Amino acid sequence: MIRRRDIQKIVEEYDPDKIKIAVIASHSALDVCDGAVEEGFETIAVCQRGREKTYSEYFRTLRRNGKVLRGCIDHAWIFESFCDIIKEENQKRLREECSIFIPNRSFTSYCDIGEIEDRFLVPMFGSRNLLRSEERGEKRDYYWLLERAGLPFPERIEDPRDINELCIVKLHHAVKKLERGFFTCSSYREYKEKSEKLIRQGVITKGDLENARIERYIIGPVFNLDFFYSPIEEEGSKLELLGIDWRFETSLDGHVRLPAQQQLNLPEHQMIPEYTVCGHNSATLRESLLEKAFRLGELYVKATWENYEYGIIGPFCLQTCVDKDLNFYIYDVAPRVGGGTNVHMYVGHPYGNTLWRKPMSTGRRIAMEIRRAIEMDKLKEIVS
Repeated sequence: MIRRRDIQKIVEEYDPDKIKIAVIASHSALDVCDGAVEEGFETIAVCQRGREKTYSEYFRTLRRNGKVLRGCIDHAWIFESFCDIIKEENQKRLREECSIFIPNRSFTSYCDIGEIEDRFLVPMFGSRNLLRSEERGEKRDYYWLLERAGLPFPERIEDPRDINELCIVKLHHAVKKLERGFFTCSSYREYKEKSEKLIRQGVITKGDLENARIERYIIGPVFNLDFFYSPIEEEGSKLELLGIDWRFETSLDGHVRLPAQQQLNLPEHQMIPEYTVCGHNSATLRESLLEKAFRLGELYVKATWENYEYGIIGPFCLQTCVDKDLNFYIYDVAPRVGGGTNVHMYVGHPYGNTLWRKPMSTGRRIAMEIRRAIEMDKLKEIVS
């Protein structure tokens, strides 16, 4: 792991007036860049050739006399692969531009996590040391952390032969490597039937199935809680709930729009829905549940700062389900900007807006924290 003090030395040499915000051009990059522009920063979108036009053309920034007239992408750097950003010459270029890099899921998916930890010598907003915890199966993954924190998560089924009620099997998609090959089942027989079908269809592999995590399925709505933790806040709460989102998943959402009889008559290749995320929508919680949500965030933050050299900094997302008794269960954790924050870019979100009395998306909150850290001479406290 790159020593944090080495990163802090780099950022201390930056010209505060020239700092730019950089991000992999995917996932939640538009939210990050939109928020950065709102707070007066120039932006760098690290693009992969063949999928760059969203950033280099359609949302390119147009400035006139210092005023932003449209867009939020000032500089689109186009490489053959996202992981080219790890190359020494590109890291040097980022440092020369006084860049602060915002990690998102695409960064940790397309670039090797070991190289991010050991070779990416660029100041990163947030917690470099927590990024690996998102990888299920790691010794200190987020389940380990949730257990240490005493936080609720779905019960794990160690042996598929013990499946006796609705469960979900979590594993990667065989072809769409960044997506899910999840499926549900209520018995060992159903587990065998569905897994064999998905293997035949090339959706999952036998090897991934052997290492899959099986959990009891929580029946209830999904709420992705988009939190923010500020280590430099001196007056208000350090923990903020900025927004809540939920997902559109293919082909699951298509299935639930069909009458039950039609679902039962689907051919084999359409019978089992896939859980590929293709979009997000915004949500709020009934107010009596907000304190429960904040308690989840508090316990997670406390556990990160107790079990790591430094804990969570900036945005994180607790992905939850709520059961019939209004109990929360955390089924996934993102120790960085969440995947659904584009739903409140520019317009903000009821919670973030209410707290800060202006449109406050996750992207803008990140940029505002960097701006505040510059003004307070505490930039080194929010990078790693």
